[in-house]
Amino acid sequence: MGNCSVKPLFSFLVKSLFLVLMMTIISGCNNGDNTVTTPPDANITDPYSESMYFPPIDGSVWETRTISNLDWNASAVQPLKDYLAEKHTKSFMILVNGRIVMEEYMNGHTNSDTWQWNSAGKTLVSSMSGIAQQEGLLNINNKASDYLGTGWTSEPLEKENLITLRHLLTMTSGINDENDLVVKRNLTYLADAGTRWSYSNVFQILMDVVAASTNQGFETYFDAKLKNKIGMEGFWNYGAIFTIYHSNTRSMARFGLLALNKGKWGNEQIINENYFNESITTSQSINPSYGYLWWLNGKTSYMVPGGQTVFQGPLVPNAPSDMYSAMGAEDQRIYVIPSKKMVIIRMGDASDPANPSFALSGFDTALWDKINALIN
Repeated sequence: MGNCSVKPLFSFLVKSLFLVLMMTIISGCNNGDNTVTTPPDANITDPYSESMYFPPIDGSVWETRTISNLDWNASAVQPLKDYLAEKHTKSFMILVNGRIVMEEYMNGHTNSDTWQWNSAGKTLVSSMSGIAQQEGLLNINNKASDYLGTGWTSEPLEKENLITLRHLLTMTSGINDENDLVVKRNLTYLADAGTRWSYSNVFQILMDVVAASTNQGFETYFDAKLKNKIGMEGFWNYGAIFTIYHSNTRSMARFGLLALNKGKWGNEQIINENYFNESITTSQSINPSYGYLWWLNGKTSYMVPGGQTVFQGPLVPNAPSDMYSAMGAEDQRIYVIPSKKMVIIRMGDASDPANPSFALSGFDTALWDKINALIN
């Protein structure tokens, strides 16, 4: 009878020990962010030539690679992190072939906190314009008035009719840019469409065009056609003047990964590849460093928001020449570098609070000095 009572107890203890052991193994394979990490000594001959990885859209698992896997300069990691923290950064990520190599949160920010993209979110509007076009709902070569009706500006009708969706995508509408509040009374004539590049808030008209052409709210269409397809989380904040997207850092990185793959996520081409290639190509001759609401590196000259001065040389001289970027006020950044199969994300407050640049700032060059020390 004593043996009969001991055996069940022994069996229970063995099963319990096995369960604890398995839970320990599982927790050792996943950190708090549910990443799956490849150990530094893994047999990876060339991480840059690995197949592209796309994280699942319905979970938080995300594969990683280590600094050792990529044979980067480990001694440059801490100086980069110190610089980011000093410059009021809240989050920073580097992806290579879709896998996380660095993911840092600082200055009180966490992986679940949302932050504003500011003008980096313009690239989302560019993407939705392309999606609506590929569905046959609009054509970027058509007049904006074809979708909004005549009289959407305060310009003379013959001048208003010069403005196409392409002009709105390229910042060449010619509309007076003195006021960021996009209402009819402020949309006055300054130059013929296509003759002047000027960074302004009038791009928001494209959101109205997408809504009108799809017969639904812009955000409803955005969620169905882009956000939900790549597993993003976030929301549009419709302010009195600016309409700004907010998300966590990984959601921004998901969009960067979509951009790295020219609008393709896994096996699905979400944004037409021809359109996406157009959007990251010089869109007009006035500012070669601008596409369809994307900033382009490696060009012969560039212009910046708030002025008409043309600066010679590339946008970020020490960054890869093939880089294209989503850039927002207070140094919100998505850097996409096809030659390195890399996406870099920076969210946070302005690097220089005394001079919070609207989009481009000197922060980019200084940051790329630190990045180059790490990856080269």
